[in-house]
Amino acid sequence: MRNRDVLPVSGITCTNCAAKIERDVSKREEVASCQIDFATSRMVIEWVDPSNRDKTLQSIEQTMERIEPGAKFVKQDDDQTEGRDWTLWRFLMAAFIFSIAIWTDSTLGFIAAYSLAGYDVVYGAVRNIWNREWFDEKFLMTIATIGAFAISEYPEAVAVMLFYQLGEYVQGRAVRASRKSIQSLLNMKPTRARVLEAGQEMERLPEEVTVGSHLVIRSGELVPMDGFVVSGASSLNTSSLTGESVPRQVSAGEEVLAGMVNIEGRLVVETTKLAAESSLQKMIALVEEANGKKAKTEQMITRLAKVYTPIVVVMATLVAFIPPLFVGDLNEWIYRALIFLVISCPCALVISIPLGYFGGIGSGSKQGILVKGGEFLDTLTEVDTVVFDKTGTLTTGRFEVTDVVTTDGITVDELLHLAARVERASNHPLAQAIVRRAGEVQAFESIQEEPGYGLRARDGDDEVYVGSARYMERLGQVIEDSSIGTNVHVMKNDRWLGRIELMDTLKPDAMVAIEQLKRIGIKTVMLSGDRREVATKIGGQLGLDEVRGELLPHEKVEAIERMIDTRKVAFVGDGMNDAAALARADVGLVMGGVGSDTAVTAADVVLMHDAPTDVIRAIELGKRTKRIVWQNIFFAFGIKALVMFLGLFGIATMWEAVFADVGVALLAIANATRLLRMTS
Repeated sequence: MRNRDVLPVSGITCTNCAAKIERDVSKREEVASCQIDFATSRMVIEWVDPSNRDKTLQSIEQTMERIEPGAKFVKQDDDQTEGRDWTLWRFLMAAFIFSIAIWTDSTLGFIAAYSLAGYDVVYGAVRNIWNREWFDEKFLMTIATIGAFAISEYPEAVAVMLFYQLGEYVQGRAVRASRKSIQSLLNMKPTRARVLEAGQEMERLPEEVTVGSHLVIRSGELVPMDGFVVSGASSLNTSSLTGESVPRQVSAGEEVLAGMVNIEGRLVVETTKLAAESSLQKMIALVEEANGKKAKTEQMITRLAKVYTPIVVVMATLVAFIPPLFVGDLNEWIYRALIFLVISCPCALVISIPLGYFGGIGSGSKQGILVKGGEFLDTLTEVDTVVFDKTGTLTTGRFEVTDVVTTDGITVDELLHLAARVERASNHPLAQAIVRRAGEVQAFESIQEEPGYGLRARDGDDEVYVGSARYMERLGQVIEDSSIGTNVHVMKNDRWLGRIELMDTLKPDAMVAIEQLKRIGIKTVMLSGDRREVATKIGGQLGLDEVRGELLPHEKVEAIERMIDTRKVAFVGDGMNDAAALARADVGLVMGGVGSDTAVTAADVVLMHDAPTDVIRAIELGKRTKRIVWQNIFFAFGIKALVMFLGLFGIATMWEAVFADVGVALLAIANATRLLRMTS
């Protein structure tokens, strides 16, 4: 039996209700833990004993329905259109009856409108009280409206319930719309692959396709697996993966990633990774996991919601019954207490805060910035030091020829040509860089590798040696190697012909990234395992504040530990040897395209473009998210406090209270969803 279930759910649009469902389900003996991923509408259940799974799930579904009517498990995508339409029609019918009741001043009309608009709220409140769950927004609305009926304020009672329901309806639509940015990524998972077998195209599940298979991608189809183009040329839409709106042109030999869409011609692609290891699958897994890690602000609001409603009810009770002891007029003070209850409904806070965070996560995923949880968005806003690895992070990890030194009697082109004819036999990055620089050459027929030193080739009666300074010394040559880059030496028979200097090249946007970080007051540091001279040169080119070279992985961790005592540190890396440093920093960012699986697992933020400037974009995303979240908090509390104050002194009526409550909730939700439209 499975010990873990990931079950799609529908009808959960309230984070407070989601938290109650989690607590209730987690208390069961059969369940180890329960978590509702609000952004992706899924419930994750870890079982202690799954033997009675089906019966337990039925019981859990009853609990969901009790806490939030309409919540249920679903077996397939269900957008609840019918349910949403019924809610809207119910509101419209109740509003029509209400308008007639106001015109005719009919008490029965008010009761009919109230019953139609609010029966489910009252029923939910009574059921929660029966199950010893006293305080929530349903309880507030029920007490406030029944109290209004008790003091003959019929229009206000019905209006409160009508606009509460309208707010809930619009809130549900906003939540579902916000989920689409994340769901659109999750729904991109390819369901089929067209495999070329013995000249025939056969449809297979991506999970059944092995590495090295040839896939046919027709116009308009999704690339199902990572690979490279064997034949054909086309334009690919990469916007779902990278946020880049301009189509990418590809031809034979170029890389394609799962999730890209073929716009035109037919492509044949050779797979380089299994479906489960593709870039798209990596993104999906990270986004699915992201919403389980709540930010401190989100946790604070969740905790506040537990005590907020009881405090409000106590305060409303005091407002209702203490002043009349001194100034009389019990009905008036009860009315003011009811205003207090209406405006204090916590909906705006409990929905807009998490909506803001998963809006930030969704916006980041559109840009190729995968944040593993809201807490890391918060941490990014506090960073004052960014520490970079060098190779693969600030540099491409791809060597280029930077200088060629020759002896008399041989030109630069001749030396490169000779070296390339030998290096054609090697797959070493240095050898490939030399061959690229020399262009198309014919390899020598007889080439022998000298492990750890270089290569030896026979050219007629001549011997050609290509390799390190140590190889030259082994052959009896005295080499002075004072250059900063990596050198490959060339020797023919017993004569040294020259050297080719190669260096790892900077990424195109590395300098821009460092300049932007320094402009916003962030200290920049590079910790590298490369030679000190090389690290210093790269650091000087970029204008880094601090550079250290020749560091082992544990020494990088020690350096970061010393920094985090006094600073908020982000570490940016890519390789397996960076995993410990990524995990130790306050927030770890990994270059996801080239990064090792170990590094991606250890990091908190994955940069799918492998671009240093994405570090700036990630920090800006965190700041934007936090700014919107705190705008909502101050806005909601400010408006509510103002109307409470006015109501306490009899200036505001219940009409203002209900308009302010619904208005605050809708404006806070609209503000939070702005993040989803920020994709650049």
